[in-house]
Amino acid sequence: MKSIYLALIALSIYSCSPKPQTAVAPPPPSLPVATVVSGTETTYQEYPASIEGAVNVEVRPQVSGALDKVFVDEGAYVNAGEPIFKINEQPYRASLNNAQASLHAAEGAMANSQLEIDKLTPLVENKVVSDYQLKTAKASYAIAKANVEQAKANVSTAQINLGYTLIKAPVSGYIGRLLKKQGSLVAPADVDALTLLSDVHNVHVYFSLGEKDFVSFKEQYPGETLKDKLKQLPTVALLLADNSEYTKQGKIDMIDGQFDKNTGAITLRASFANAEGLLRSGNTGKIRLSLQHKDALMVPESATIEMQDKVFVFELADSNKVRKQPIEIIGKSGTNYLVKNGVKAGDQIVLSGIDHLQEGTVIHPEKAADKLTAVVK
Repeated sequence: MKSIYLALIALSIYSCSPKPQTAVAPPPPSLPVATVVSGTETTYQEYPASIEGAVNVEVRPQVSGALDKVFVDEGAYVNAGEPIFKINEQPYRASLNNAQASLHAAEGAMANSQLEIDKLTPLVENKVVSDYQLKTAKASYAIAKANVEQAKANVSTAQINLGYTLIKAPVSGYIGRLLKKQGSLVAPADVDALTLLSDVHNVHVYFSLGEKDFVSFKEQYPGETLKDKLKQLPTVALLLADNSEYTKQGKIDMIDGQFDKNTGAITLRASFANAEGLLRSGNTGKIRLSLQHKDALMVPESATIEMQDKVFVFELADSNKVRKQPIEIIGKSGTNYLVKNGVKAGDQIVLSGIDHLQEGTVIHPEKAADKLTAVVK
């Protein structure tokens, strides 16, 4: 009886307790979206470069001898025609004196031959002697005249060699390392030059493009020939070794005639003014090229997610569902990706909050008009 009574009490308590409520689904997340549009975009690419003076001259001796004097120091600036080395001139001064003496002897012999002709000419005219003697005298004169010419040439050669003992700067520029010191023996056949003289008022910056980059580079600018295209190229920037940008812009003025078969790259040259001498031969840096892309699609890097070497965006589809869409990236500008395939103008993509999104998730899109500039500049 007691057990029946307890059961009735329990049943009464259960019937009076509140019924459990059905769980309510959370609202879809509100995420910013923007419409992808197309436009013209400029991107930049950097290429390692080497710097050389517009004129780099190896200074070499043209005669052999002991180096008597060195007039300049390493790194000094010299003007064209300024003496920089002096080779012992005594052997060459003696050779010049000997050549001049030989010239005087030859001139004396020629004068003597002329006297003989002058003596025989009236005698032959008066038939005192035969004309054979006159002809012999004229032949001797011709030989003497040739000897004079040869002696003059020897004098000229000796003068040139003597002049070579004073080595002057062929161009204005900066002196490099001095590999020979005073007292050293030097010769034209030496492996190393005396020094390297660089004219760096203008410098040439050499860099290389791979075949694919070169094709894209050529397609950017109008012109039937490379010469025509060179005229249309914009200026380029030079980044120095510390990543600072050189103050002056350069101009690409040369494209090599062929690709390097070992590297598969072609060399281009840009010229920069360097009046202050801040750049020197042997410097390295990077050339920054600007490339224009027409009808480019720009997607913010923050609106993408990378998975298994692929980059995806979440595109807004029907019924506000999102679809994970792979994109093909061909470049980068600032914090934006330059997209070739995967999205098109007019598509809407989710700009942020995509870390936990799944394919087919329903969202509440918020128009991010103020963020449109983050998609396309």
